[in-house]
Amino acid sequence: MKALLIVLAIVCSALALHLLALWMERKGWIYYKHNKPSSSRLGNAFLEIQSILEPGKKHIIEIKNELKKESQESGKKPGAANHDSQ
Repeated sequence: MKALLIVLAIVCSALALHLLALWMERKGWIYYKHNKPSSSRLGNAFLEIQSILEPGKKHIIEIKNELKKESQESGKKPGAANHDSQ
């Protein structure tokens, strides 16, 4: 009987943590189940760090920023192939 109560307590705790995490995700505090973090932000942060450690890599950041700016102006995703000319 005691083991059943322990299992029930564990299941209830796991469900409560799950609901708490879903609520926190709706508030925008965490990424949990439905929303996925943007890898471009993390990648850009690592590129900035790398440009400090390896100044020769700075041109990569400049090219990425130019592509992003061009894609925002044209409304297309960066790196997407241009099929309009075909």
